[in-house]
Amino acid sequence: MRAIMWFIRILLFILLFGFAIKNDHLATLNFYFGGQWQLPLVFVILVSFAAGALLGVTATFASLLRQRREISHLRRQLERAEREKASPAPVEPAPELQVPGLP
Repeated sequence: MRAIMWFIRILLFILLFGFAIKNDHLATLNFYFGGQWQLPLVFVILVSFAAGALLGVTATFASLLRQRREISHLRRQLERAEREKASPAPVEPAPELQVPGLP
């Protein structure tokens, strides 16, 4: 299984490396107020991909933290319920029966 995963990784690297070599043309990025940058196209694609991945990770981070907090809260509740179940409930003594005429 590890050999297959390494083969897939190497194949993916070769494909992406070939893509980068074939797209070495300059891309012009036009900004506001006449600003321009000329960068290799592969760099523009890489930065765009990295920015999208970072945005996606940031968007899921809040829900991940909320889920972890909820899981820890539920674990504490479960431990508390198990402790209450393990310890016997105190039994109240039966009330004494009073018979009239007896001391």
